Order: sequence, then C-alpha cells, then structure tokens
Amino acid sequence: MNAAPTLSAGGPTAEGATVPSFAVIPGSQVRHALEGREKEIVEVVEAAYKLHGDARTVNPPSSFLRFPDRPTSRMIALPASLGGESPVDGLKWISSFPANVRSGIPRASAVLILNDPGTGYPFACLESSIISATRTAASAAAAADRLSRDRPRPTRVGFFGTGLIARYIHTFLEGSGWSFDDIGVYDLSADSAAGFRLYVEQSGSAAAVTVHHSPEELIRTSDLVVFATIADQPHVDDPAWFDHNPVVLHVSLRDLAPRVLLASTNIVDDIDHCLRAATSPHLTEQLTGDRDFVQGTLDDVMEGRVTPPGDRPVVFSPFGLGVLDLAVGGYVYERVARSGELRVIDDFFHERRRYG
Repeated sequence: MNAAPTLSAGGPTAEGATVPSFAVIPGSQVRHALEGREKEIVEVVEAAYKLHGDARTVNPPSSFLRFPDRPTSRMIALPASLGGESPVDGLKWISSFPANVRSGIPRASAVLILNDPGTGYPFACLESSIISATRTAASAAAAADRLSRDRPRPTRVGFFGTGLIARYIHTFLEGSGWSFDDIGVYDLSADSAAGFRLYVEQSGSAAAVTVHHSPEELIRTSDLVVFATIADQPHVDDPAWFDHNPVVLHVSLRDLAPRVLLASTNIVDDIDHCLRAATSPHLTEQLTGDRDFVQGTLDDVMEGRVTPPGDRPVVFSPFGLGVLDLAVGGYVYERVARSGELRVIDDFFHERRRYG
C-alpha cells in the first residue's frame, strides 16, 4: 500500500511518480479535525484568498445541474486548483434540496475529492457539508473583521435566516474573538428562529437574544447583519433600513435589491464569479450596465488596496470559491493523516502500472 500524499511537501512530480493510496474521511473525522480551531481556519481561508488574489489558483465557474421536475433543487460542481506551499487540485460536488427539510434531514449534502497535482489521481474523498459550511463561516468571519477595522466594532449582530450556515457563522465569529451585547434573530419559520435562539443560549454566549418579527426591525437594530437564507430573488429593497451603516455579510447572495447595493460599499470574493447566476450583484450590473458599484475584493481589503469608508453600509457578497474548499479540505486531510487514523481503501485503483 502506497503512502498517503503529504500536502505540505508540495506534492510529487510526474517523474518517478506512483499511484497514491485512496482514503475516505467521514464526517465524524472532519468535524473532529475542525472543531474548536476557528482562528486557525480563518487564517487558512485568508491565505487561500491571498493565493487567489496573487493568481496562484485556478477557479473556473461553477457548473449547475438543475431539474425541470424539481425546480427548487440543484447540484453544483466546483472544480479548483490551489497553489502555494501545499498545492492540491480537486472538486466539490454539493447538492441543495430544500424539500429535505420537511423530512427532517439537512437541505445540503456534499463530498470533496482531493487530487494529487503530480499524477492527477484522486487520493481522498471527504464528507464536505461540514467543510463547505466551515469555509463559508470562516470567510464571513474574516470579512466581518476586515471590514470593521475602520469603524466602531459591531456589538449587535442580526441573523436573517437561522439554518446551519447561520449557526456556523455564529460559531466562527465567537470562536475567532468576537463578543456581542445583543444577538438578533429573524426567520420566516418561527420554529427555526426559536431553535437558533436555543442554540445560541446553549452555546454559552453572554449576549441577550431577541427574536424579531420583521426584517426591518432586525436590520435597524444590528451593526453586523448576516444574511443566510435560501432566497432565490431579492426581498429586501429599502436602503433606508441601512442608514446606520452596518457591516452586511450577504452570504446567501440574492437577498438585497440592486438599490440597496447601489447605496452601499460593495466587496466581493471574486468579481467575475459573483456577478453571475442572478445574484444580487449580477442583477445590479444588469440594471446599471457596469460594475462600477463594486469597490473590490476581500483580498483588496486585506492588502490595503481598498479601504471601505465608515459612512456607508458595507456589503460583502461572497459567491463561494472552490479554492476555499480545497484549503480547508487539505487542512482536514493533513490533520487526519498525522493522527494515524486515515481510512485507506486498499486496491481502490485496480491497475497501478501502465501495462498492467
């Protein structure tokens, strides 16, 4: 049995290469590798953003599989290649089936395949709903920090949408050093809002938790607003709700009407990726005919090329980059491999020599 690839070694070259072993990393191991390491993961995600900004990644457009008989459902393929000291290629394959919720199972499911950059062979398959939620939450936490450095640090956070992603974002905010006086909650489902409130209270947070009964009330009473819904078209269209200039983490991408974005400073993860697929920024581009309303990327902010002003709302709209999944997946793989608990599938590849 061949040894597992070591990402930190930079990957094997094609000359003298051998077929790598293949491992399966289930959700229990993924969670164990990530739990309680929020600050580290934020650093991993920020490093991936820097590599992307330095053009040391390949991140083609996501491919969407949609179904005429199931219009609310979709599957998405996110291929990517991450350079740097720990290069890795791969693919996230994630599904979103909202009807699952009625049956009491999660809406989304995902796997992540990691490929050896030297041979192209896949060497690991990881349960990836946790990785996907983690990289999304770490990205949001990084943005919240970077976008609030030139304004008073928010002490009141409001969660618009209270599913798994909202829960992960709350965990990453508090795990990376944030503390809040007030946590606001709004969801179309009263049960979901109550469940999120219970989660926050059981998490040990000292903040007062308020369930709001209108979107306007939530937004106006929050310095940091987190949109984590499954909305497929804008439903918040009054710029006046944001007159207090909050930091807005527009994670679900389709909540805000163009006129809200036009009254704000707009930061994205990748301009070409974000302005497509009928996202709010895409709709704004179609309305205005240009991209001038986008001030830059989070990497631009991190590197000091863009400084969001404090006298306007600032909206972060991340499309979600496959390179972030690779960065977090690679981190998980290395931790599991170092623990000696990697579950290798013997003889997964039938022929290991060119001529049999």
